[in-house]
Amino acid sequence: MSVLDHPLEISEEAGVRCLHFGSDWVQGAMRIRRPWSLELAYTREMMAALLLRTEPGWPRRVLLIGLGTGSLAKFIYRNLPETRTTVIEIDARIVPLAQQYFALPNDPQRLKLRIADGVEYIQQTRNRYDAIFVDGYNADGRAGALDSIEFHAACRQRLGEHGLSIYNLLGRSRGFHAAGERLHKAYAGRSIIFPSLDSGNAIAFAAAGETLSTHIAEMRKRAREIKLATGLDLRPTISRLEQNQTLPGGHLVL
Repeated sequence: MSVLDHPLEISEEAGVRCLHFGSDWVQGAMRIRRPWSLELAYTREMMAALLLRTEPGWPRRVLLIGLGTGSLAKFIYRNLPETRTTVIEIDARIVPLAQQYFALPNDPQRLKLRIADGVEYIQQTRNRYDAIFVDGYNADGRAGALDSIEFHAACRQRLGEHGLSIYNLLGRSRGFHAAGERLHKAYAGRSIIFPSLDSGNAIAFAAAGETLSTHIAEMRKRAREIKLATGLDLRPTISRLEQNQTLPGGHLVL
């Protein structure tokens, strides 16, 4: 089955609308009464990037590889008005579906939508980004070439001085540990994988440019500010990091 052969299906239950690629596996979700919120836990954890990079105005330029229902794109559009986002989606059917059923904005000035292969785009573009979010899986839950050292290395090259890449990994998949090793190698050791969520997703962060250094106390302060400004509560993420002893001495350095 090619990436364009699978059916696209929409379900609704208990006020939540979901996208499926011909199976029960949820590719994206939106609470109908709160279309701008991040419904799925792994999307909230991907936005924990805001806890790590605290430079004023960060991120100015964002690249999203994989659109789905547009949850990340919508959150950034609503809450980071100075940010300019480019979305790369390989399946041309996804964009109009996300706009019609999942409230994806149509604003080419702030949110550019391109139909392209994410691997080819990252290899060919000369643009630099503050943040690159990678969340691309096919109907069988496979990332394909998006999970390769070559792709990760190309992403690293496209990051700016305060660059951060954020990857959605399937923490319960058979190749999870190998995927983490490829990421670690491509970023010369500058990567960290947060503890797996109950959903089975694990979010990885990888840095380039200036050293990223923060303390858990700073993350808590930032989480309170983010909660007040956007409604996004990242305190559970910090608690899980503490419980799993992910941050030796309370410090995170990348």
